[in-house]
Amino acid sequence: MKSPPAARIHLMITFVLVTCGAVAGACLGLLLSGRLMAVVFGGAAALGAGLGSFLSRRQVLALFEPDRQVVPADGYAEGLADAALVCIATYQAAVFPLTPDGVSEAEREARRTMAYRISAYEGLPYPVQTSAAAALEAIDHGADPKRAETAMRALCITVYDNRRGR
Repeated sequence: MKSPPAARIHLMITFVLVTCGAVAGACLGLLLSGRLMAVVFGGAAALGAGLGSFLSRRQVLALFEPDRQVVPADGYAEGLADAALVCIATYQAAVFPLTPDGVSEAEREARRTMAYRISAYEGLPYPVQTSAAAALEAIDHGADPKRAETAMRALCITVYDNRRGR
């Protein structure tokens, strides 16, 4: 049976630690009071190092084990989600401008078209697509800025939750 590399590395490190502990303890015991104390201190230091290594084995092996729950991040889908959020936010700014005549009808229509196109793109993750559709619906009604703001907040949270590298 072949043991995993992390277990073999831990075993080698344990061997080095126990050996160094025994040598250091023996040197200290020899300096303090002679051969008998060298054997006692060396044995105690080696036992302590071995026990510490044994007790930390599970944590060390868990550190080297790959996390199977994390799915590799899809940067393309995350970029599309961010782009959809920006397009819908600019469309919201065109529908609810800060000044009364701040946005022309042609610009508003161009932003609406771009927001709908990127929200319907098939590379966009499904939760972001549905949240984007809800935000676009709230903005298209154009009567209630609070509803549109709530839908945009939900879209921001969905885009953030869609990021796998966080």
